[in-house]
Amino acid sequence: MITLQRVTKAAGKHLSRLALALRARAGAKRTRHCPACHHDVVGFYRYGQEREWGCPHCGASPRERLMHALLDLDVIVIPKRAAILHCAPNEASLVNRFRAAAADYVPADFDPSRYPLPDIQQLDLMALDDEARFDIIYASHVMEHVPDDAQVLRNIARALKPGGETWLIVPLWAKRTEDGPADLSPREREHRFGQWDHVRQYGRDLADRIAAAGLKVELIDTRGIPAEMVHRMALGDTLFRAKRPV
Repeated sequence: MITLQRVTKAAGKHLSRLALALRARAGAKRTRHCPACHHDVVGFYRYGQEREWGCPHCGASPRERLMHALLDLDVIVIPKRAAILHCAPNEASLVNRFRAAAADYVPADFDPSRYPLPDIQQLDLMALDDEARFDIIYASHVMEHVPDDAQVLRNIARALKPGGETWLIVPLWAKRTEDGPADLSPREREHRFGQWDHVRQYGRDLADRIAAAGLKVELIDTRGIPAEMVHRMALGDTLFRAKRPV
């Protein structure tokens, strides 16, 4: 659905990328760094309200860069010969990193036609029925789309091996989580939740919903990362790390 908000975001992104390209051609110093593609850049382009959102070289978002930084720092760890379920695998650098580390890598989405991966699988998280299969389930900006997040979280908990972890990232605001009614129009969803196909807007109390599914939750953000590194890589977002008890 094309809306004024989407057009404005796209235009701002294009102009910001153009400005960065001109600065680079003019010889501006490449003082920033993207941990997703390992390139030094002059800056990161704007998208919507995010002034430093995307890497001009690979397009990596703040949440994609955060995941690489946390993995590089061993704040989160992929077990050897891991089984990984990667939901909505639209971040190519993480696809490559997970695939290289996993013995059983499963990229999956509700609409697999959106992804140029030969082994992409169709998956409705509402119907996920694996039992203790995965060491890691990663879902970035997925939970705000699912009709019943309590059901999905229970399914995820069941699909994790004992000691396995789910890594969840969602758009956050400062208020408590707000769910929209089922009959909310796409335009009203965009107005209230930031995007036409979002069914809710999460606050940090998402942790309570995760815990209710029987998982032990930890919130990880940039406060545990050196400030110089956060600035140089323009890191952002919050990771909800949840472990199935052993």
